[in-house]
Amino acid sequence: MPSKKALVRRPSPRLAEGLVTHVERMDVDVDRARQQWEAYVEALRTHGWEIIEVDPADDCPDSVFVEDTAVMYKNVALIARPGAESRRDETAGVEEVVARLGCSVNWVWEPGTLEGGDVLKIGDTVYVGRGGRTNAVGVQQLRAAFEPLGARVVAVPVSKVLHLKSAVTALPDGTVIGHIPLMDTPSLFGRFLHVPEASGSHVVLLGGDKLLMAASAPKTAELFKDLGYTPVVVDISEFEKLEGCVTCLSVRLRELYA
Repeated sequence: MPSKKALVRRPSPRLAEGLVTHVERMDVDVDRARQQWEAYVEALRTHGWEIIEVDPADDCPDSVFVEDTAVMYKNVALIARPGAESRRDETAGVEEVVARLGCSVNWVWEPGTLEGGDVLKIGDTVYVGRGGRTNAVGVQQLRAAFEPLGARVVAVPVSKVLHLKSAVTALPDGTVIGHIPLMDTPSLFGRFLHVPEASGSHVVLLGGDKLLMAASAPKTAELFKDLGYTPVVVDISEFEKLEGCVTCLSVRLRELYA
């Protein structure tokens, strides 16, 4: 059977020092963020996901955004090389975990940069955002790692948001969802649905018709309900102050076989 494993990492005590690029800095309540993280993890666990905690990286303020450290395709883990130099120490702990799980491990090498938040997989199509954190060499290295495995890699310009998945994710049927003002080229996506709120662009597919999404997008939640989906809503407001979203807080491993 396919796996339902989620890698997560506890927030650093230095979370409030995390990087911001496209938003104004706001005060972050670290205690509240920890509570929100616990609720996020519990939502995954409740819906059948095995939770695997990566060792904390307390000296790395952004380390809770564990998705940026690795990209999974089938049984292969591509260890990222973050475009933000201050985040490069975050990858070692994740590399150790995916190797222990039996993944084949590849790496992005200098001068390439790639962050996992820039990668959206829909079936065998892998969209990769080319923007502030992922460069052209990183795109080339992702292509070299995954195309031999059957992936079709599509590069997407990203300039208005931090990562590609800050602008778009996808529904279970493959329809890309996004908030058009945050997107550079909506026409690159075949089936596309505009959502009314920026944070409504972000969903994690929990299984079946269930979509994990942020409490800050109630209109989008109603839209998804009307389309026959079941939103599972979590409050991640402290992480949103740091340009985080529901996808950023975990690495989902769906294609590992026992």
